Amino acid sequence: MEPKNFLFISIDALLVDIAWQIKKEGHNVKFYIESKEEKEVGDGFIEKVDDWQAEVDWADIIIFDDVLGQGTKADKLRKQGKLVIGGTPYTDRLEDDRAFGQEELKKYGVNIIPYAEFVSFDEAIQYVQTNPAKYVLKPSGQLQNPKGMLFIGEEDDGRDVIQVLNDYKKGWREKKAWFQLQKRMSGVEVAVGAFFNGKEFIYPINVNFEHKKLFPGDLGPSTGEMGTTMFWSPPNKLFNTTLKKFESKLGEEGYIGYIDINCIVNNNGIYPLEWTSRFGYPTISIQQEGMLNPIAEFFYELAQGNAPKLRVKSGFQIGIRIVVPPFPFRDKQTFEMKSLDSVIYFKKPVEGVHIEDVKLVNDEWLITGTAGVVLIVCATGSTMKQAINQVYNKIKYINVPHMYYRDDIGERWFEDSDKLHAWGFLREG
Repeated sequence: MEPKNFLFISIDALLVDIAWQIKKEGHNVKFYIESKEEKEVGDGFIEKVDDWQAEVDWADIIIFDDVLGQGTKADKLRKQGKLVIGGTPYTDRLEDDRAFGQEELKKYGVNIIPYAEFVSFDEAIQYVQTNPAKYVLKPSGQLQNPKGMLFIGEEDDGRDVIQVLNDYKKGWREKKAWFQLQKRMSGVEVAVGAFFNGKEFIYPINVNFEHKKLFPGDLGPSTGEMGTTMFWSPPNKLFNTTLKKFESKLGEEGYIGYIDINCIVNNNGIYPLEWTSRFGYPTISIQQEGMLNPIAEFFYELAQGNAPKLRVKSGFQIGIRIVVPPFPFRDKQTFEMKSLDSVIYFKKPVEGVHIEDVKLVNDEWLITGTAGVVLIVCATGSTMKQAINQVYNKIKYINVPHMYYRDDIGERWFEDSDKLHAWGFLREG
């Protein structure tokens, strides 16, 4: 494909790695970051712009990175005849408004977990006291961004959730509350997603397993993500009973991009937890590592509404997120003292390294931004064990002051896959 002009429009620089990958494939890239605190992310790797609207005519294709109103912008540009990868107001709402997302699943015949929505911590506390059980506390809208607010209850009477609600009531006094309490289900947590070209899904689909807790053994606070394992598959039962049911609706919307549903699966059925109606992070970087197509060419075909043949590596992919203090929390003083402008040192060249909050200065990779997310180290293998061994061997050659990461990503695959196969959810057709 001849070099094309790619314009990325980002809230928090989430797509910086993919923009860099596309630049390395020989295309022209311009990158806009809305957040003032994240403006340095990607400096030295890609060209930045301060006014994305001034670049619309220059762009052959425009790519949005998130929900939170990005779908409205994408939809408007698409209707003006631009090639756009991004959502719509409807698909943004699927993710931003958890209750709406659950009710849409129910509307299309997908089983959902009982839930209640709240804008008052006191009302939620009263609800748990009246209906004691294990609950998962899930923030909605912009409160989803500080991932540490997600809380998974362990107590049968819900007293740990009540304690957390009381803590949030004190700590979030100045912010408008909007969250959901969902009954906690036991089973295997697994997500299924696929690319969509405005009319239909592109196969193969992607089955992935997120590891959200900070510490090995799924301990500690929830984070955006600490690592993900995945494989590509023909349509299976997991996909056909969830995402596939939305194909006609997404076609009506003209949605173009990637969409994913995270689920709890057990021997009784599939229970969707939440939508991701955008690229996942670090999911998209791990997927790119497993794609044989140049990602720029694949995106350009997708945005045109074509059905590009997605060629992928067989076997499994894995990505480990390397982070620094104060991740997963936000503490400006700690970040500036421990992490800001720290050098990322490679003891030898390492393949499969993808950037997050990094800038390039005088040929050195430095940490920037505010979140403390640094790198995604990826590997592939014909078996999950081989992929795991490869990725951790790569990390041995990376040195970042105060870096930390989980050393057990992928270990639960062996038990989880046995269950999913036994229950028939990975079966093709």
